[in-house]
Amino acid sequence: MPFNFKLEKTDEKSQARAGVIHTDHGEIKTPIFMPVGTAASVKAVPRKELEETINAEIILGNTYHLYLRPGLDIIKEAGGVHGFSGWKRPMLTDSGGYQVYSLSKTRNISEEGAMFKSHIDGSKHQFTPENVIDTQRILGADIIMAFDECTPYPCDREYAERSMHMTHRWLDRCMKQYHQTEPLYGHHQELFPIVQGSVYPDLRVKSAEYICTHDAGGYAIGGLSVGEPHEDMYAMTEKVNAILPKSKPRYLMGVGTPENILESIDRGIDMFDCVMPTRNARNGMIFTTQGIINIRNKKWEREFSPLDPLLTPDYSLAYMRHLFHANEMLGPIVASIQNLQLYLWLVREARAHIIAGDFSSWKPKW
Repeated sequence: MPFNFKLEKTDEKSQARAGVIHTDHGEIKTPIFMPVGTAASVKAVPRKELEETINAEIILGNTYHLYLRPGLDIIKEAGGVHGFSGWKRPMLTDSGGYQVYSLSKTRNISEEGAMFKSHIDGSKHQFTPENVIDTQRILGADIIMAFDECTPYPCDREYAERSMHMTHRWLDRCMKQYHQTEPLYGHHQELFPIVQGSVYPDLRVKSAEYICTHDAGGYAIGGLSVGEPHEDMYAMTEKVNAILPKSKPRYLMGVGTPENILESIDRGIDMFDCVMPTRNARNGMIFTTQGIINIRNKKWEREFSPLDPLLTPDYSLAYMRHLFHANEMLGPIVASIQNLQLYLWLVREARAHIIAGDFSSWKPKW
């Protein structure tokens, strides 16, 4: 099979799982965190560092941004986003639904799709379920996402339900277009549906039940980590995971902090992505195995111990603080690499403890 998921172990005291996703570009061991490469580039991180130091098994690209720049003609001529970027491992592209959501002042959503203005030059464009699938065929990622509407938080129930049903109708159209088209570059592409329903438990249940009527290689949970309390996010995740098939990978979109990731692994999530590790790194917030630090603080001025003894022993805290205060480009680069290393280290440690059978006793320590 060109795409499949093998569940290797489930923790006895939680829903945490360890598995392997097989794609034409290689294996992905779960649980996994996907660095966000919005424009076919993980900000401030060279590809060699992604491959060797961080050892990312899969990265995420963004349909909205790549559609606008450099444009589909150039990416198609290069052989898809793999050929364009030189990334040879698995890749996932989101559908652009979240970006359309974030453009609330410059977009209009209807049954047909979403009209929006480019953030680059103000030009008008339309995304529909059909052309989003066609666009992702051109991008060529191994995992592609259905077009959905991401509801804001807070969101009244009537709007959430109306939006959910439209997302389901869009999914039907996405699936039809997916099955009527073929990959362009000789490797398989798997389409994941997305559960919506805001923070309303019954809507989340209805949405999960509906998307499961479509046989897919994996399923995603969207519309969370948009401002709701963490307790609501965890509760919705539990509701949905009770319905999604255990034999397929589950992807919680846009989450989150290291704590969010561990709590969501505990509840049965296999895949994550978030801009937090790289965005926060560029602002001086660094995640380490010793804790979270603001490298700009004066307390690090004469602290010559390693940034992270386990992951980044070759750069001192004092030197990193100097780089940020001197506006040296190296500072955000090293910080971004460190943060992504921490995230990947964390999910790999979680995987190892799931397999060893002691995840539930290990997790609270972190």
